[in-house]
Amino acid sequence: MSELAAEAEKLDAIDELARVRSQFVLDGVVYLDGNSLGALPVGVPGRVEDVVRRQWGELRIRSWDESGWWTAPERIGDRIAPLVGAAAGQIVVGDSTSVNVFKALVAAVRMAGEGRDEIVVDATTFPTDGYIAESAARMTGCTLRPVAPAEVRGTLGERTAAVLLNHVDYRTGRLHDLPALTAAVHAAGAVVVWDLCHSAGALPVGLDEHGVDLAVGCTYKYLNGGPGSPAYLYVRRELQGRFDSPLPGWNSHAEPFGMRSEYEPAAGALRGRVGTPDILSMLALEAALDVWDGDGEGEGVSIGAVRAKSLALTDFFLECVGAYVPAGRVESVTPVAHAERGSQVALRCEGAGDVMKRLIERGVVGDFRHPDVLRFGFTPLYVGFGDVERAARVLGASLEEQ
Repeated sequence: MSELAAEAEKLDAIDELARVRSQFVLDGVVYLDGNSLGALPVGVPGRVEDVVRRQWGELRIRSWDESGWWTAPERIGDRIAPLVGAAAGQIVVGDSTSVNVFKALVAAVRMAGEGRDEIVVDATTFPTDGYIAESAARMTGCTLRPVAPAEVRGTLGERTAAVLLNHVDYRTGRLHDLPALTAAVHAAGAVVVWDLCHSAGALPVGLDEHGVDLAVGCTYKYLNGGPGSPAYLYVRRELQGRFDSPLPGWNSHAEPFGMRSEYEPAAGALRGRVGTPDILSMLALEAALDVWDGDGEGEGVSIGAVRAKSLALTDFFLECVGAYVPAGRVESVTPVAHAERGSQVALRCEGAGDVMKRLIERGVVGDFRHPDVLRFGFTPLYVGFGDVERAARVLGASLEEQ
C-alpha cells in the first residue's frame, strides 16, 4: 500500500460525514461528477413510488390538499433555506434555473428604478445566464455589460441597475467573494442576483447575513434532487413587496382559485411562483433533502462540516495528483487558496476528452469541458478520501499510457 493510500485510510477513519455515505446508491465507481448530477439518495425511489401509486394513483386530485402538493414549493424552499443561509419564507421552489434567472434579473431591473439602464453580467458565466441576461436587457431597454468578476467593482456606477454573478465558476471551480461583491453592488445603488448552482450544498453561502437581494440555484447537483429537479428562487424578505415578476401566473396570484382577470401578486416569496408545480420531481427532491437530516442515529449534517471536508478532499486530491501524475501533463486551473475554491478541481490537460473517456472506463467518473478541461466535483456527503486517492492514481496511470 502506498503512503497516500494509507493516508486516505486514516482520513476516512476519522471522517465525521462517512455515516452519510450509506444514504446514497453507489456502485463501486468513484463518482466525481456530483457538480453535474448528484448521486441517488436511497430514500428517493420508495418516496417516489408512494407519490405515484398512492398519492396520484389512489388519492388523485385529493393529494393537492391531503398530500401537501399545493404547498410543496414553499415547504421545500424552507428546507433548502438553511443550506444557503436564509430564514424561512424567502425561497420558493419551481421552474428551471434558467426561468428563475429571467424572473430575478427582470425583477431586479424593475426594482432598481428609473435612470438605471445597465445590466452587468459575469462574462465567464454559464452560457444560459448570458443568453438570458442579453434577452432581459433587450426586454427592459438596458445595455448589457459583460465583465470578468474581478472587474465588477470598477464597472459599477449610477446607471447600473442589476448585476448577475456566479458564486462558483462552473469551469474552474473559482469561488467568488459574495460578501464583498454584494456590498459593492449595494454601494452603487444596484440590485444583485447570485447564481448558486455550484455552491449550494457544498459550502456556506450566507444569503441573509450578507444582504443578498435575489438568488437562484439548481437542486440536481450538490442537493442531489435528480435529473431535471426544480430550481429555486430566493427573494430577500425586505424586497418581497417590490418583487415584480415578469412571469405572473395563476400560482402566484393572491387568490389563485378566484380566476380573476386582474392580476394581484401573492404576498411574500410566493409571488415567485408561476404555473402548476412539477409534483413528481419536486417531491423526489424533498425526499433527497432528507439526507441532510442525518441517518436517524446522529445529528443532521451541517454545511460547515461539509465545507471542511470539501476543502480537505480537494487539498488531498491535488496532493495525490502531484504524486501520481507525470510532471507537466496536467495544470490545475482551480485556485489553491481555500477562500477562492469551490468544491471542484479543474485540470487542463491535452486530449482531455479522450482522457476522461478512459477514466470513466476504469471506474472514475468526472466530466470534460471544451476544449481541454477535466472537471472533478467533490460531494462530501458521499465522496471519501479513498475515492480521491484512487481517482488520482487512475488518472496518473492513464496519462502514462498515453
